[in-house]
Amino acid sequence: MARYRGRHAAQQKAGKASGHRRRFRLSSSRYRRGLGGTAIAAVVMAALTASQAPGVELGGDQGKGRSDAAGDRTPGDGSYETELPPLESPRPPEDAAPGGSGDESGIPASVLRAYKKAAKSLASRTPGCGLRWELLAGIGRVESGQARGGAVDKDGTTLRPILGPVLNGAGFANIKDTDGGRWDGDTTYDRAVGPMQFIPSTWDRWGADGNGDGRKDPNNVYDAALAAGQYLCADGRDLSTKADLDRAILSYNNSDEYLRTVLAWFAYYREGTHSVPDSDGPLLPTAPGLGESGGGPDKGGSPSGPGKGTSPSKPGKPDKPDKPGKPDKPGGGDDHNGGGGNEGDDGDDGETPSPDPTAPDAIVADGTQSFSAVAGDEFAKSPRVRVETSKGKGVKGVKVDFAIDGATEASFEGGAKKATVTTDAKGFAEAPRLDAGAKAGSFTVHASVPGKKLGTVDFTAKVTAAEADKLARTSDVALLAPKNGRFVLPVEVKATRNGKPVANTAVTATLENTEQGPHFRNDKGEPVRTPVNLTTDENGVVKVEGLFADDKADTYTLTLAAKGGATTKVKLTITG
Repeated sequence: MARYRGRHAAQQKAGKASGHRRRFRLSSSRYRRGLGGTAIAAVVMAALTASQAPGVELGGDQGKGRSDAAGDRTPGDGSYETELPPLESPRPPEDAAPGGSGDESGIPASVLRAYKKAAKSLASRTPGCGLRWELLAGIGRVESGQARGGAVDKDGTTLRPILGPVLNGAGFANIKDTDGGRWDGDTTYDRAVGPMQFIPSTWDRWGADGNGDGRKDPNNVYDAALAAGQYLCADGRDLSTKADLDRAILSYNNSDEYLRTVLAWFAYYREGTHSVPDSDGPLLPTAPGLGESGGGPDKGGSPSGPGKGTSPSKPGKPDKPDKPGKPDKPGGGDDHNGGGGNEGDDGDDGETPSPDPTAPDAIVADGTQSFSAVAGDEFAKSPRVRVETSKGKGVKGVKVDFAIDGATEASFEGGAKKATVTTDAKGFAEAPRLDAGAKAGSFTVHASVPGKKLGTVDFTAKVTAAEADKLARTSDVALLAPKNGRFVLPVEVKATRNGKPVANTAVTATLENTEQGPHFRNDKGEPVRTPVNLTTDENGVVKVEGLFADDKADTYTLTLAAKGGATTKVKLTITG
């Protein structure tokens, strides 16, 4: 997560030559070692000095006004670590403990697994993207120092929140709260969250479940890595091409410094890396404004890091921020990271308390989110949700609103369109019984917790046209006609389902004898014995009228069949 610190001397020189404005402060403790005689040196220097693909403008002020290639707010807040990798080929250290200053190529085990798992998943889902896990590793290194050196629990969730600067317009974009403080603990402004530094509103669109636990948590490295991969692969990008690779990285953070730094780490990791124990990865300096629960430089403490014994040198006091100038305008799609910050402006200097672990943190569906019923029936099941804490435990006594949205006659018991249910001891709340109503169509049931920004769970429901399970005459009176005469009484039948009338359903009337006996007549008065298609009225009734008799006295059969299979046979008699 952006720390405007220690750039490589070679990059400083290249930056001066190009005239780009610096967005970081040089720290003498972060100058890189000299050029080695290996291939990685050439790769990194090429990343620092190469011109970009056509149509992609880079560089501090020149990057303003560039549109976001992903078509959405970028994930983070514009701050990032600018330290470059060593210019020697990576190899496991022989004389340094994992995570020490000589172990730059090591990636914490859980974090490395998350990157590889995400890349493998996307290789099957979006094979044309060509995402390499090393790209995720490069971004993760720059954004959060590989989740603070792998400071995660057994499930991959960070032990302490990794939060970016408060996006209150002071050197970064001004982004009002979008998640009710659910992820960042701030109910006034947003902050980038987690190992891959997603702004809450961006996470709401791109969030993913990378570890299969049924939750999408930006603080979980598996979820965050998969979400970042999906974001990078957006818009059909092919990351094996330089143009699309550049666009993808720029969509994550619209800065030439960011692009070059990520590309340098990407190239470095492609030369080789190895796994190190969690909480023993490389330690990065923490920029003022990059908060964690438990303190840090925001409150004048030591720079936060992966754990004890991992710092390459004894940490001193953080650099004092330079006097900020005028804030940059959030430019060209860089609102992923909240826009570009000013030189020396490190954002907010307050720490954010951890959310209450017993408080409602999420509302999730329990069971299916798709229902169907026939018009006139009740739905077999009702929408059901669970309100959970940040640890996935159910919360008792939380009110959940269920609201029906759609142009149908569906309703809860008593004809209500809205119902409130309180969660039980395990955190579950189930909507009251749903009546489909008489009208076919689709509708949605929205479930939410009033007064809390936990999001909304949507259930889709479909009401199909009713199909009669019974057809019957409405009268027992015999249907008679003299030879060459007319049946005076119409044939009247009623379609029902579970004893209730079925309106607007199709009924077909068919004369079994097509050679003689009862018949209809066309406009010319000629006998017609083809089937007749009819529709029931609002009471489920249909009438067959206009039947005539020929001179063949006998008893004949008229069969009526409704959509769904219900049938009835009616006797028609021509008297002698």
